[in-house]
Amino acid sequence: MQNVIALLNEQLNERLNQIVLSGARDQQGILKVKIRPVFIGGGLHFQLTSYIGTKVYHENLTKEDTILKIEGLLAEQMKQMQLSSSDVNASALVSKKGTVTLKIKHISHLKADEAAKETGGHTGGNGGEKGGGFVLDDSERLAHNRKKRYLLPEGEAVPFLVDLGVQTPEGKIVKSKYDKFRQINRFLEFIEDVSEKLPKDRTVTIIDFGCGKSYLTFAMYYYLKIKKHYDIDVIGLDLKADVISSCNRLTQKYGYEHLRFLQGDIKDYEEKEQADMVVTLHACDTATDYALLKAVKWNAQIILSVPCCQHEVNRQIQNELLEPLLKYGILKERMSALITDGIRANLLEELGYQTQLLEFIDMENTPKNILIRAVKSGKMKKRSAQDIGSLLDRLHTTQSLYTLLQEEHLLQK
Repeated sequence: MQNVIALLNEQLNERLNQIVLSGARDQQGILKVKIRPVFIGGGLHFQLTSYIGTKVYHENLTKEDTILKIEGLLAEQMKQMQLSSSDVNASALVSKKGTVTLKIKHISHLKADEAAKETGGHTGGNGGEKGGGFVLDDSERLAHNRKKRYLLPEGEAVPFLVDLGVQTPEGKIVKSKYDKFRQINRFLEFIEDVSEKLPKDRTVTIIDFGCGKSYLTFAMYYYLKIKKHYDIDVIGLDLKADVISSCNRLTQKYGYEHLRFLQGDIKDYEEKEQADMVVTLHACDTATDYALLKAVKWNAQIILSVPCCQHEVNRQIQNELLEPLLKYGILKERMSALITDGIRANLLEELGYQTQLLEFIDMENTPKNILIRAVKSGKMKKRSAQDIGSLLDRLHTTQSLYTLLQEEHLLQK
């Protein structure tokens, strides 16, 4: 283990791109940990993102504490470490007996500089989430790492962001729209993390239910089609005719031939018989349930949903034990929202999806900040539906996704 500690002492600096710890010994504990450098209060720290079941936890540690954390994880919980920096690519494997095998490949800075020129200054994809990084001298790197590395970087003008008022024509972020810019990039990170699940041998169909002004729909198309060169066909659906008309004008302006917008209700949409990814962001109340139902029936590989306005459970919920809490309107509303989304996540697991509940944007911006990300795995949890049925009985409420899935005979009664 001393060779790994020596490597970490050398590489935990601003030139680090990412460390990934994987190969969990206990599937009930930490499944994976990602580590990247961040600047907090002007000082260098390291952000650890830990994946435990369907939950994701973040913590920011000093260099010394990060080394101790990694040492403990490799000794007790994880079998493998991958490290990527501007200087080296390294991997460590831990055997059942605790023997550590460390392999280090040094990176030629000449080759790195050449790669940077070819990619416009970068040698990686998303600059930190997937192992890419800026090839810069130390002073430049320090300045760049003080800023978040976005998939759609600051300073790079994107036509739809300019027209939607998020960027100036020079690529600067409009101050009042910075939260929207961060939200767009956060959403793209959620897609990037699971994009390998999308088919690569045919056109990928993506449907965005309740697309609204379509900031995120345009971002998704631009990132996957223009930057990543996926063969995709994207459809946005919304009830508002003026919004749909405006979005279609923009697609014609940009020449986005495989992006179109339709006016209609989620419940009634029948144009497609199959979709690979279904997105539903802030579809109100049970509209989210109808979108999830269609995604499941289409056997969509990826589902991304940010539910909103969970009125259904809020109107009905009753429970003697919880009554002291439910008498407060704000608590009743938030509990109803959490219960609703928890039920949806469990039902998706029942149907063979690996499901996570993730923080979409900071709580200070909106309390509607939970994203349900479900990726088709084929591994079904047999008791979830029975447990959900029992829970609903005790809360004296119904939940539309549960009801719809039973009506379609997709759940065992």
